Amino acid sequence: MGCSEVWMKAKAYFLMIFLQVGFAGMYVISVASLKQGMNHFVLVVYRNAVAAAVVAPFAFWFERKARPKMTVSCILKIMLLALLEPVLDQNFYYVGAKLTSASYSAAMFNMLPAVTFLLAIFLRMEKIMIRERRGQAKIIGTLITVGGALVMIMYKGPILGFFWAKGMNHHEDPDSAYNSANWAKGTLLLIACCFCWSAFFIVQSNTLRSFPAELTLTTWICAMGAAESAVVTLIMSRGIKPWAIGFDLRLLTVAYSGIMCSGVAYYVQGIVMKERGPVFVTAFNPLCMIIVAAMGSFILAEEITLGRVIGALVIVVGLYMLIWGKNKDYAMERENKTAVELPMQRERKKSDLSVDSNGDETFQAKR
Repeated sequence: MGCSEVWMKAKAYFLMIFLQVGFAGMYVISVASLKQGMNHFVLVVYRNAVAAAVVAPFAFWFERKARPKMTVSCILKIMLLALLEPVLDQNFYYVGAKLTSASYSAAMFNMLPAVTFLLAIFLRMEKIMIRERRGQAKIIGTLITVGGALVMIMYKGPILGFFWAKGMNHHEDPDSAYNSANWAKGTLLLIACCFCWSAFFIVQSNTLRSFPAELTLTTWICAMGAAESAVVTLIMSRGIKPWAIGFDLRLLTVAYSGIMCSGVAYYVQGIVMKERGPVFVTAFNPLCMIIVAAMGSFILAEEITLGRVIGALVIVVGLYMLIWGKNKDYAMERENKTAVELPMQRERKKSDLSVDSNGDETFQAKR
């Protein structure tokens, strides 16, 4: 097996792991920036404007010859994508994360594969073979994932102390205290965020079939998202003061979120989604949760409770049952595709052969 073949098989896994590491950094610095007073509506506008500005030159150059024609249907889908992710999803996430914590919000996103799977079933993009193990694994994994999320929401448990957190002052932000109603509000917003993000994956997968230009689509989504978010921001945040940012953590949050978590993320997700589907793309969130939990405890002095750890472990078990079922689906699709292609190739070879007058097969060159 050559290096190129190994890379083709491992590419999807490598890209998704890289993306989750990038998301982990965004979760931590964005929560830190929001808790310092940055306006989340303004952050969404700047984030998507930066992403569009960075990706646009690459889209113009690399896809200048392969860019499909823009249709009315495609424009409407892009507007919907911009509404679902940049406007609704990102604002729901930023408010929910501010009311809770970086590690909790990252852990809640472990519901994303299960929600995406359910939406894919509802829209008939995903098939369930109940009598086969892969179908049973996907169903059971989805139920376990939802159960783990409920454990995280409903059970707190004692606070766990880690060696790197000794001597650190764990801050009790009144907006994010466990006994506060704001924590429940933040949880609901994060759940709504999961549904919006899942719907975004479904629509993006559908759009790429008719508009297979990932960089151009990413540019349009970010530009449209910045425009729609700007309208929302002008309505919700009056005055010039919220728009002002300096050379500090807020600028870093805007640049990092825009380049890594909007521009690069949409492009990478599009590449992997065309090959493996939206459920596979969302199945790597547990890795992000682990990284964020460690970074949030170390950098932001966030408390980690036993209930959150138990719920997260249950979610991981459910998710990897779901991934196992999806991998079996992918292997079966590859086998079926190969089985269909081989007879077609044989038929082509036979059509290129003719029998001469002596009964011998002779290849007739095609004109």
